[in-house]
Amino acid sequence: MQNLTYFYFDGCPFCAQAEKWLEDIIRERPELAQVQITRINERKRPDIANKYDYYYVPTFFMDGTKLHEGAATREIVESVLQRAYGGDAQVVG
Repeated sequence: MQNLTYFYFDGCPFCAQAEKWLEDIIRERPELAQVQITRINERKRPDIANKYDYYYVPTFFMDGTKLHEGAATREIVESVLQRAYGGDAQVVG
């Protein structure tokens, strides 16, 4: 199982939707709650955000590798969680 780093900022509608999907998916698939997600508000922690190569939020990294950047679908969010959990899900987008 890998940890996820999730970049977002307050007021971003795409981030709010991704957060809702994270909550919904974890509620539906409780085993995915084991995935540790480090949430980083890029506007409050630019010292961390500037060390990563991305432009749009929400963005997910796993072990330093970008899995997804920008507006996401529920399927993408679930795929990111599944990949971090240890599945062989292909992240799309």
